[in-house]
Amino acid sequence: MPYRRSQLAELSSQEWLISRNCALTPRQLGWWFGTLAVLSVALAGLFAVQGAWLVLPFTAVELLALSVAFVAYGRHAGDYERVVVAPGRIVVEHCSGGRLARQEVGAEWARFEYEGGRRGVIRLVAGRTKVAIGSFLPEESREGLVRELRASLAERRA
Repeated sequence: MPYRRSQLAELSSQEWLISRNCALTPRQLGWWFGTLAVLSVALAGLFAVQGAWLVLPFTAVELLALSVAFVAYGRHAGDYERVVVAPGRIVVEHCSGGRLARQEVGAEWARFEYEGGRRGVIRLVAGRTKVAIGSFLPEESREGLVRELRASLAERRA
């Protein structure tokens, strides 16, 4: 399941944690980058010794491009969204690239909207406030999450 749901007993609230599906942790990513760098430099060194000195600048460009890609991947590997439905309020946290944005709305007038479709996102709507949720979820999982969020909100209102 692409998201985790937990019950917070002390607050009689529910929490959903939605995170990116990243195959490598930042530590594993660093290990793979180091391995690729050592292999590229060793291979370029062998060619340079044989007289093909132009391989070294191209290896440097390759490693620079690989560094940029790995830094971008590593920066967003820990991105997540957290939704907490508690009595009287809904809290949405969105962490992207190390930046945390938190919005809290009253549950009385809040509702969850979902249009479906390929690019459809879940929206928490409360008055003029609209918060997008579920951007890390595959399309087939969004309908189930909306159902759970709506049911939890209905429980808190009752």
